[in-house]
Amino acid sequence: MNYYDQIKEKLIDNEIYEKVKDYSKERNRVKTYYEVGELLASAGKHYGENIIGEYSKKLVNEVGKKYNKKTLFRMRQFYNTFKDEKVATVWRQLTWSHCRILVSLNNIDKINYYINEIKNRNLSVRQLETIIKEKEYERLSEETKLKLIENKELEILDEIKDPIIIHINNNINNVKEKALKEWILDNITDFMKQLGNGYSFIDSEYKIKVGNTLNYIDILLYNYIYKCFVVVELKVTELKKEHIGQVQLYMNYIDDNLRNLSDNKTIGLIVVRENNKYVIKYSSDKRIKAIEYSFE
Repeated sequence: MNYYDQIKEKLIDNEIYEKVKDYSKERNRVKTYYEVGELLASAGKHYGENIIGEYSKKLVNEVGKKYNKKTLFRMRQFYNTFKDEKVATVWRQLTWSHCRILVSLNNIDKINYYINEIKNRNLSVRQLETIIKEKEYERLSEETKLKLIENKELEILDEIKDPIIIHINNNINNVKEKALKEWILDNITDFMKQLGNGYSFIDSEYKIKVGNTLNYIDILLYNYIYKCFVVVELKVTELKKEHIGQVQLYMNYIDDNLRNLSDNKTIGLIVVRENNKYVIKYSSDKRIKAIEYSFE
């Protein structure tokens, strides 16, 4: 089998396709590079590792400078990564720039997570690079990762990243709740994305009246995917048992006064400087989750 001629033919066809059919050239490029990667992998088995170097020298002269040794290695790596049946097939709809970033992760489960996030959130290449840099996958709980591997349905609390990253210019050890709230509200879209998909902002300092006492919910959200309200309370201390009681009060109020019959029960999030997992462990309400915040 003449691997070189097949590879050259596919790459030339792709060059022509890119000039003629602009609307679908990216999908064709991904398909072509995958097929070339497969041929390179097969050629390497027959002729040895050095075959990529030999092919690249000829392709640079006969097809184009971009088909150098590094690019061919990347195509083969692309094939070796995505030939695995465990990888989501939606990669075929991604751009080559997305795929090139994903193959560097060297972890099938992590790759699958980011593939689905690209699809669900319509992530650009720059946005993908950002969430990888911020270790979004690593900030998921082990239970969530296991559910993703086993293709089980996620619940709303499964999607929350821990810690939540707050983007400011410098790290601050001693911060007031008011300042923490202002930083989050200034970047509320980013904050909600770190909680998961489907969130919408309702209000901050949401006023409720319990008996003759006025109370203010730090942030009130709604998730249209899971169809529930989400109460968010901010604490610049370690998690304490009284925080659980406060959030439970707010959740029960929302359920009694705002929740429709079609809505699920309200969820409570406590964003804290330091989590105390024993407080949550022995709490009777599994709808409440505590997460730490981190400045970056």
